[in-house]
Amino acid sequence: YPFHNFISPLISTLFTGSALVLKASENTAWSTKHFAHVAKAALKACGHSPDLVQPIVCWPQNANHLTSHPDISHITFIGSRPVAHHVASSAARSLTPICLELGGKDPAVILDDVKSLEKVMSIVMRGTFQSAGQNCIGIERIICLSNVYPRLISRLESRIRVLRVGSAIDDIEGVDVGAMISNNRFSHLEKLIDEAVKQGARCLVGGKRYTHPNYPQGHYFSPTLLVDVTPAMRIAQEEIFAPICVVMKASSLHNAIDLANSTPHALGASVFGTCSQDLETVASRVHAGMVSINDFGVYYAVSLPFGGVKGSGYGRFGGEEGLRSLCNTKAVCKDRWPGLLSTSIPDPLDYPIKSAEKGWLMCKGVVELGYAEGWKRGGGLWKIVRNG
Repeated sequence: YPFHNFISPLISTLFTGSALVLKASENTAWSTKHFAHVAKAALKACGHSPDLVQPIVCWPQNANHLTSHPDISHITFIGSRPVAHHVASSAARSLTPICLELGGKDPAVILDDVKSLEKVMSIVMRGTFQSAGQNCIGIERIICLSNVYPRLISRLESRIRVLRVGSAIDDIEGVDVGAMISNNRFSHLEKLIDEAVKQGARCLVGGKRYTHPNYPQGHYFSPTLLVDVTPAMRIAQEEIFAPICVVMKASSLHNAIDLANSTPHALGASVFGTCSQDLETVASRVHAGMVSINDFGVYYAVSLPFGGVKGSGYGRFGGEEGLRSLCNTKAVCKDRWPGLLSTSIPDPLDYPIKSAEKGWLMCKGVVELGYAEGWKRGGGLWKIVRNG
């Protein structure tokens, strides 16, 4: 993701004829410098100036200089909602347009008529535990209808319990879930889980940080399965961004939609089932900027516009809409046949006005000719001819 968040804005920026100033997270300082070196070398090899990309790493308190600078034409921010408020406030000083891609609490709605539960399990496991759950469009809530709920829980538990935690650096074949970028949220994650259990949820697997025997200082969190979660629990509302599978039971299709829409986040969503009408109902009524039907995150693989609504931000990158958001629209009008016809002011409308009455009737005729219905347009043309 550090590479993705570097290369995607760079490609879009270059394709729209601009240069990029990239303010990276202080947590990815080294990798950003490396990626920038690669990009500069590629630009130079293709005959372009390597100065078209300028990486900057600074502390958050110094970033306002960039986000409020009048020479910045557009800002794309990928990060958390609290930081987005600061970025948007700073950009407002110079009225710089901004695209905000913030956190998500993406639901995967599983209907009772799914044909292959095993296939769905594979998809939601990937959506939940990919990159140790550190994925803005990762599945943060599985909302399952009641008939399939027990089978779903049983199969999830058997799969999650055998997930292997570690580092692919020295054990490439024996790892399913790697480390998180930092351990600074582990205490909060454990608190959210404990809090939910006290409120009636069941933690069937994991639930706490993991001390790896070979890497005791590593930032590992145990793959977790938390079921019987309700919207009143904080873990159902906050973005967790961790290898934690949260499962909620829905009593009906409409209850599932209500549960999906019960958070301030609205980035992506998935729905799984067979009945096309039910699938379309969920897709149209769920609050999200992107929806996958019987899949996860596939909208990003086919270059559709990417972004959310509500607390997940606004604006889009990716696709044609994303490219256009980096451009300034300019309207230009010219004569189609300048050698034959060109703009001139009719005598009754030429200043100083010779006859207010004729001027008014000509204006009325122009409006009627352009906008009246049916035969009334002929009356407009007659007013123009008569008073011209």
